[in-house]
Amino acid sequence: MDANISREAALELLKKYNKEEFHIRHALTVESVMRWFAVDLGRADEAEFWATAGLLHDIDFELWPREHCEKAPELLREAGASEELIHAVCSHGYGLAGNVEPEHEMEKVLFACDELTGLIGAAALMRPSKSVRDMEVSSLRKKFKDKKFAAGCSRDVIERGAKLLGWELEKLMEKTILAMREGEDLVNGQMEKILAD
Repeated sequence: MDANISREAALELLKKYNKEEFHIRHALTVESVMRWFAVDLGRADEAEFWATAGLLHDIDFELWPREHCEKAPELLREAGASEELIHAVCSHGYGLAGNVEPEHEMEKVLFACDELTGLIGAAALMRPSKSVRDMEVSSLRKKFKDKKFAAGCSRDVIERGAKLLGWELEKLMEKTILAMREGEDLVNGQMEKILAD
């Protein structure tokens, strides 16, 4: 699997179309989570591809929210991205912002963890530590059941994602917490650098 685009070029592309701190942090978080999942699932040789798909999955969302996953192919092709990467990026909006179905294991993981990283991130901000380091699945379950909490994070999509992977919801939650825990310092450091530029 080849993205046909370097990490440096992918980050510049992200920053070209995304200026809001929230969107950039989300992209960096999903990039980190996808890299972790690639290694965890025995696909370490594909980790950079998985990570690039995570970094660029919402490339068109900030400027073209109504054309989400429709504008992305054009932006990615202009940057020389591979058709594999374009398919992966578009598949995360399956049933919501398009009809490109997640086929590869990586695409199913991206679909499953995209919304969940948002929910976990919101839950972390409610903690005294403001971190996922001390978060447990049980406390995340409570937030998941509270439909008013982080209402923009679709519980339906998270559950569909777990089913696509053939996992119990708790397994998806546990793995995504672990992934975010491992990448938290790196994401925070990258955000500081981006905001300072």
